[in-house]
Amino acid sequence: MLHPSLEPALALLPSDKPVLLLTRHSIREQAAHNTLPSYDLPLTPEGIVLAEQWGKRLDRPIHALYSSPVGRCVDTAKAMSRGAGLVLPIEQMTTLVEPGCYVHSIRQVGPLFVQMGPLAFANHHLSHAMDGILSPKDGASKLIQHLYTSQEQAQAGSLVIHVTHDTILAAFIYHLAQQTTIDEHDWPWMMEGAWLWFDNSSLYWLWRGTLGQVDLANYLDLKSKL
Repeated sequence: MLHPSLEPALALLPSDKPVLLLTRHSIREQAAHNTLPSYDLPLTPEGIVLAEQWGKRLDRPIHALYSSPVGRCVDTAKAMSRGAGLVLPIEQMTTLVEPGCYVHSIRQVGPLFVQMGPLAFANHHLSHAMDGILSPKDGASKLIQHLYTSQEQAQAGSLVIHVTHDTILAAFIYHLAQQTTIDEHDWPWMMEGAWLWFDNSSLYWLWRGTLGQVDLANYLDLKSKL
C-alpha cells in the first residue's frame, strides 16, 4: 500500500508549475536473512501492481520518467507509465543510484554501510563528515541540479518522475528538512516519494504533509541559469 500521506498531497500541488516526484521504487523481494538488499532483487508481483495503480491515479500528465539503472527502479518507472496509459522512454541516470549523487567511492563507503545498516548509516551521514561520500548538502546540490534540469522543458501542471532508492531519498529529504537524526518511522516506504517544484529562487518540497522551502542560491549557481 501507499504511504497514507502520498496521494492526498496531489490536491496541494501547484498547477502553474511543473512538479517532480522523487520516489522510492515499489515493493521488492525480501533480502536473505541478515543481509542487505542487493541490486539484483526484483519487484514482486504486488509491487508491479502497486506501481501500475499509482501511475493510473496520478491526476496530471507525465512529461518524463527518470530512473536509477537498477532493475527494480526501471521496472517501477515502466509500471507507472503503463498505469498512466503511456509509452514513454525511461532515462536511466546514475545520479539516482550509488555511486551517484552522494557516494563517489563505493570501496570506501561500502564496508561501513554493510557494518552499520541503512538507518544507522543515514544518521551518521546526516551528522558527520565521511570519506568516500559527499556531505548531505553537496549531495543534495548534485541531485537538485539534475532535478532542476529535468523540468526545464516541462509544461505547467505536468509531472516529472524520478525513481530512486530509500538511502538517496532519505539523505535528500531529511537534509532539506534540517533533520540530523531519523528513526524507523521516518524511513521512506516502498513507493513513497517527495513532491518538489521550483520557482526562480526556491525549491519547494512536500513530504508526509509537511511543506518546506529552501533557497536555490545555496545549491545552484543561478547566474548560469539566467
